[in-house]
Amino acid sequence: MSDTHLTDVKTHDTSNHLLFTPLKVGNVLLQHRIVMAPMTRYRADDDHIPTDMITLYYAQRASIWNKEQIAAWKKIVDAVHARGSFIFLQLWALGRYAEPDVLKREAENAGLPTDAFPYVSASNIPAKTWDGKTLDVCPRPLSLEEIDEYVRDYAQAAQNAIEAGFDGVEINNANGYLLDQFLQDVSNVRQDQYGGSIEKRSLFPLNVLDAIVSRIGASRTSIRLSPWNEYQGMRMADPIPTFSYITSEIRKRYPDLAYLHFVEGKRPNDSNDFARAIWKEGREVNDNNKREQAVFLSASKHDRESAFTYAEQGDVVVFGKWFLSNPDLPRRIKEDIPLNPYDYNTFYTKKNPSGYADYTFASS
Repeated sequence: MSDTHLTDVKTHDTSNHLLFTPLKVGNVLLQHRIVMAPMTRYRADDDHIPTDMITLYYAQRASIWNKEQIAAWKKIVDAVHARGSFIFLQLWALGRYAEPDVLKREAENAGLPTDAFPYVSASNIPAKTWDGKTLDVCPRPLSLEEIDEYVRDYAQAAQNAIEAGFDGVEINNANGYLLDQFLQDVSNVRQDQYGGSIEKRSLFPLNVLDAIVSRIGASRTSIRLSPWNEYQGMRMADPIPTFSYITSEIRKRYPDLAYLHFVEGKRPNDSNDFARAIWKEGREVNDNNKREQAVFLSASKHDRESAFTYAEQGDVVVFGKWFLSNPDLPRRIKEDIPLNPYDYNTFYTKKNPSGYADYTFASS
């Protein structure tokens, strides 16, 4: 179990602090700058369709490839909107961090050949576990035709999300999953147009971005990046040149993107200030000085004090674990109310309601 305080903090005038002022993100106007991170919770049913429990979970906090999933997500989105909140759907693919046995089982459940969902990545480099052990199964590189198919699938999923009522989508190019596997040289040793130079390694993620923007528009599109992530065998010797390039390309192509989302590093010298500078330079506020034109989300291990600090430099602050156990987290931060403790043991319990939508709200 966790502590019930984010940290010992200074006193803040929360009524006038930037953290609790409105901000336009894409097509929506947020009333504060505290947002909930995308998180895996394993509560959907066996067909990956969201359940009533998930509707309650997201409504409290105010997979999408078929019509049944679109309909189920629409119910959730409607519940979130009814509370005056907004929700983006994160789009991602596992790549080499998928489980081959699960891929086979999914194919069988769908009535397809067992190799219908292949175990793939940018290159034939095994992934690593969360504790650094190399997996004993090796992915095969995606073919050029398969890459094109993924691009089309991302675009279709984005369109499905908008059909379900989501306010936008976030492309997951972070934390060692498929697009990140193409972007970073520790997992991409391809010799074709998708490997080698920074520009070539960035091509697949940028093609996905282009396809989604062409389908739903830049103001409904965002992307998440993690230069300093070490999980799943990632982290380049020097990630700054690669992530500077892709940030520059995103800004050049889509300056009106809904937002750019970066995961903060854990080492003392891991800083995303290089990306902030590229993304925000010259467009901190609009003409009437009411909001940032370039919205930048900062995620990973934030506490109450860091939320105020990062908001003061113009960031939107992303919380994960604390939002799981505190559906009213923004209010608790604003009023400095002690937090419900979270329980790691309930984070990934499949279809189990315990530790999911049963946390209490602070009393009035």
